[in-house]
Amino acid sequence: MSIESKKAGYDITVIGAGIVGLSTAWQLLQRYPTYRILLIEKEMEVGTHQTGHNSGVIHAGVYYAPGSLKADFCQRGAKATKAFCLQHDIEFDECGKLLVATNALEHERMEALYLRCQENNLEVHKLDQAQLKAREPNIKGVSALFVPSTGIVNYRKICQKLAELFTKAGGELRLSSQVVNLEETHERVAITLNNDVVHTSYLVSCGGLMADRLTKMLNIPTNFQIIPFRGEYYQLPAKHNQIVSHLIYPIPDPDLPFLGVHLTRMIDGSVTVGPNAVQGWKREGYGRINVNMRDIFDMVRFPGFWKLLMNHWRTGLVETKNSWYKPGYLAQVQKYCDHIALEDLQSYPAGIRAQAVMNDGSLVHDFLFAHSPRTLHVCNAPSPAATSAFPIGAYIIDKLDEQITFV
Repeated sequence: MSIESKKAGYDITVIGAGIVGLSTAWQLLQRYPTYRILLIEKEMEVGTHQTGHNSGVIHAGVYYAPGSLKADFCQRGAKATKAFCLQHDIEFDECGKLLVATNALEHERMEALYLRCQENNLEVHKLDQAQLKAREPNIKGVSALFVPSTGIVNYRKICQKLAELFTKAGGELRLSSQVVNLEETHERVAITLNNDVVHTSYLVSCGGLMADRLTKMLNIPTNFQIIPFRGEYYQLPAKHNQIVSHLIYPIPDPDLPFLGVHLTRMIDGSVTVGPNAVQGWKREGYGRINVNMRDIFDMVRFPGFWKLLMNHWRTGLVETKNSWYKPGYLAQVQKYCDHIALEDLQSYPAGIRAQAVMNDGSLVHDFLFAHSPRTLHVCNAPSPAATSAFPIGAYIIDKLDEQITFV
């Protein structure tokens, strides 16, 4: 049974073909095989922004509060991601992760993470200094946690397979189609694209870096804004491809949503270093110098931006210094791996994190949604959204179900 009205060309339209939008669109067709479902993406390919510029880690769920959506989604998402890869012959490697403490404060934080892993029913093993050295001869620390279920994958390949499955099942995917305006009436939503106007009974927005602008097109009251943070990576030369056997993470600062500079074995056999977390001045700024006047103007007019700077100015200065001063960046790595030299840090594409920030300057650590009678907007899909994409998609559909009325 279709919910399509005579005036609406599609029953449900999803904006954004990152991994969350693709997962949502694909699962919508599975739940509602008779609906006309459209997926809109402004780029020429799927998974080109946050999904295509991350570490490729399948997270286990170490950091998240027991009973929280993030903990639940991450654990179920990791299992679903691995199952999807097995079903569709997508390569992944369950290589495991080491969280390395290099001093007494980090050891104390590590003990808290160990308890959290136990509360989340995750397999985790404490390692002393000798055990850490036995597992990873090139890594130094006073202690570590070993989480065996952490893995690596190429998320863009998952996106490409989801797009293929979606279109084969009857969904319509429009690439190179940027949303320039949205208008909602009692009966439908009109979506003005750069190349067409389409109509839909219901709209789901998974806009990532543009999430707040899509809500503003419909004048939906919100008290947040997307602030971009650049995550800058380096790649090690091929001679260091065997420098580690696991993913190597520092013990993170629990007050910040960033996990620190880590060594990541990539699915292609290479090893990357990163990311840091630097204030961005362009939402889609992946180059070395990135400035966009509209993005800057939106930020400086937003009161939460200035409060965020005041709350975290020390961290911001350190991250900015290390972004431009490579020895400072290297020092973060050499804290746990002194086999890497300055000349080993080779260029690698940056990523951008779409961080929702509230009016009071607080960082949004959990999922954030906004809605109108016929639209549902995913305003913040926090890390590890790629790992959690399958349960997130199902959750979005459940929330949309509460809004849908048959016409």
